[in-house]
Amino acid sequence: MNITIWILLALGLTALFWGVGAYNRLVRLRNAITNAFGQIDVQLKRRYDLIPNLVDVARKYLAHEAQTLEAVIAARQQAQGAEKTAASRPLNAGALAALAGAEQALGGALGRLFAVAEAYPELKADQTLRELSEELASTENRIGFARQAYNDHVLEFNDAATQFPALIIARLFGFSAQAMLASTRDEVEREPVKVAL
Repeated sequence: MNITIWILLALGLTALFWGVGAYNRLVRLRNAITNAFGQIDVQLKRRYDLIPNLVDVARKYLAHEAQTLEAVIAARQQAQGAEKTAASRPLNAGALAALAGAEQALGGALGRLFAVAEAYPELKADQTLRELSEELASTENRIGFARQAYNDHVLEFNDAATQFPALIIARLFGFSAQAMLASTRDEVEREPVKVAL
């Protein structure tokens, strides 16, 4: 055999091995994004489980504030629905945007509940409500950390999928850039929800 054929064969095998490696790296990074969303999903479910207990405690004291309590329950249901959709399609930008919107609505409803609770000293003093508030605040922190981890994985994937020469493999096999989770869109939304009673 001719030396040129051996060189071409070596170059072809090198390109093949590089392509397989690049493809496998993109698959691994995409799976890391799905796993990171799973961690968010766990914390969101924990939060959704806390909210009915919080509403039940508040209901004892806020009987005439039924509209506020109903708004929290409705926002929770909407957020749970959006979370289920996003969990089934964690790489879908539309599902993630719907989840972010539902989470904002839930945060606003909880903020209104805690604002109303401020006006009731006996509710503020309720030990169960304080414990639930602390657990909710802890869960919110965990959700924040999980979102950051998710966004870090998305950034790593997007970098890998858009850098040359891996970009060729990404385009050939349909690895498209993923959307990050944005928890806020404007300055008003950046203000923290007050949960301490």
